[in-house]
Amino acid sequence: MSQNNVLKGVFLVALGATTYGMLATFVKMAYSEGYTTAEVTTSQFVLGIIGILIINAFQKVKNKEKVVKATSKNIFHLMLAGTSLGMTSLFYYLAVKYIPVSIGIVLLMQTVWMGVLLEMILEKKLPSKQKVIAVFIVLIGTVLATNIINNDIVLDWRGIVWGVLAAASFTTTMFTANRIATGISSAQRSLYMLLGGAVIVFTFGFFTQVTPFNLTIFLKWGIVLSLFGTIIPPLLMNLGFPLTGIGLGSIVSALELPVSVMMAYVLLNEKVILIQWIGIVLIILAIIIMNVNFKRKN
Repeated sequence: MSQNNVLKGVFLVALGATTYGMLATFVKMAYSEGYTTAEVTTSQFVLGIIGILIINAFQKVKNKEKVVKATSKNIFHLMLAGTSLGMTSLFYYLAVKYIPVSIGIVLLMQTVWMGVLLEMILEKKLPSKQKVIAVFIVLIGTVLATNIINNDIVLDWRGIVWGVLAAASFTTTMFTANRIATGISSAQRSLYMLLGGAVIVFTFGFFTQVTPFNLTIFLKWGIVLSLFGTIIPPLLMNLGFPLTGIGLGSIVSALELPVSVMMAYVLLNEKVILIQWIGIVLIILAIIIMNVNFKRKN
């Protein structure tokens, strides 16, 4: 693999992570205008599905008969996996409704140790020392980044619970997304996972939306949320990860964390103190440790 391809991959993954890092701030801004979680998630998924349908149609015209069609089995498995994608969006957006965005993204990053735990359960073997060290660093970084050691800070328990649930469902999404129907295009896989997620989102909206649905969300925030949440990040990361490899790609994608905190600091005026930045750096360091091969080649 040439150096130019690796650099291109790094750029694509970094741009995708940066884009996704902006998402929670936009959600919070939509909340400030009176929109509900159901309106936010529904508009994002509806417009996201339309966007991915357009991309699929473009690929079909461009590649003609070369596009491998998904089987009914592929579609079922992808939609089933997509339910965790819908739950991730719902739980994450509910979390930032009650706690600052800078805290919400830190809770979402608990996927680092949750992934290690899930891997241990599924593969029935203990994690390496490298991963154990990374997990401890993540936990220390989380304590600092959420600033829970400061007695003056009181976080809404609802936000913490939703944030942890978002991390758990995101862990499930990451494990299933790269293992199901890998023989079809990423655009098709994204489409069927979005459809599965939409079932969860629409069901949530049906049972929780007590006021008339405000359709202005589609034009005001829906386009932005779908682009930054369901179209651009997966598209760029699916293009970038094959060029960088999983290890380097995972490290670069950690940019999502500081970008999300900076966006909240600049646009929402959220206070982020030095100890929280130290915690954020520790979490990024843990991701690097987990994905770097320290063994020397003979």
